[in-house]
Amino acid sequence: MAEPRIFTSTDELRSAIGEELGPSDWLEIDQKRIDLFADATDDHQWIHVDAEKAAQGPFGTTIAHGYLTLSLLPAFTPQLMRVEGVRMGINYGVNKVRFPSPVPVGSRLRATARIAELTEVTDGVQLTLVVTLEREGGAKPVCVAESVVRYYP
Repeated sequence: MAEPRIFTSTDELRSAIGEELGPSDWLEIDQKRIDLFADATDDHQWIHVDAEKAAQGPFGTTIAHGYLTLSLLPAFTPQLMRVEGVRMGINYGVNKVRFPSPVPVGSRLRATARIAELTEVTDGVQLTLVVTLEREGGAKPVCVAESVVRYYP
C-alpha cells in the first residue's frame, strides 16, 4: 500500500509547493468497472461496452471512458497525500483535464501528483494539485488533471 505524504497544517502544505507526490498503488481497470460506469452515466458507446465490435475498432479492445479515468482521482489522491489539522476538505473542481492516451480494458493505472499552488480563500486555503495518471507500459499519461481542493482549518 502506498504511503501518503501527511501534511499536519496548511502552513506545511504551503511550504511543499512544487513537491512531487507518489506514486500510488496500481489499480486494474476491468470490464466490470467500465460497464458499471457506463450504467451510472448512460454512456454505452460501443467502444466502451461492446467487446466484439471494439475488437474491430481502433484500439483492438474496449477502452475506459475518459471520465471514468478522471473519476478515479478520489481513489488515488488519498494514497498520495493527506492533510491533517483541518476541519474539512472539499472538492472545489478541476481547472484543466486532458486524456493524452486511451485506457484499454485490463490496463493498470497509478497516479503521481505535484502541488502546484496554494492560495488564500475566505476562511481557508485552495490547493491546486496536478494529478497525472499513467498506464503501466504506456508511453504517455492517460489523464492529467488540475484538481482544486479547499481546506478549512
